[in-house]
Amino acid sequence: MQTIKLASAMKWSLVFALGVGTGIVAQTVGDLPQRVEQKRADLSGAPGMEVVASIIELKPGEESRLHTHNGIEAAYVIQGATVQSPGQPPGALPTGATLLNLRDVKHGAFKVTGDTPLRYFAVHVVDKGKPLYEYGN
Repeated sequence: MQTIKLASAMKWSLVFALGVGTGIVAQTVGDLPQRVEQKRADLSGAPGMEVVASIIELKPGEESRLHTHNGIEAAYVIQGATVQSPGQPPGALPTGATLLNLRDVKHGAFKVTGDTPLRYFAVHVVDKGKPLYEYGN
């Protein structure tokens, strides 16, 4: 019985170490489930701030809820798609587009329409220890 417990503990220690070593971290409550975090680091010269790099993929029919960030978000569209905001006609968010969302500015209320998923690379420079996403009207 002790051997099984030790082997199990070693296995989970290895999984944890691999996750930390590769920059993969657990998502937090309220996070966008389609976001895959690539790397997170303290912002040098700015105590209390951190940089978070992620790839987000929204499949056709999925929505981005209205939200803000405790900092700024810069994004580059890797794979464009057709999106639709409430009360607006569908429109293209093309591959190669660059987005910049400033601190506390509401954004993101749209649905991916058509056949193509939307994929983008996002870099957040945010207050450390605060949620990456703040939802609400």
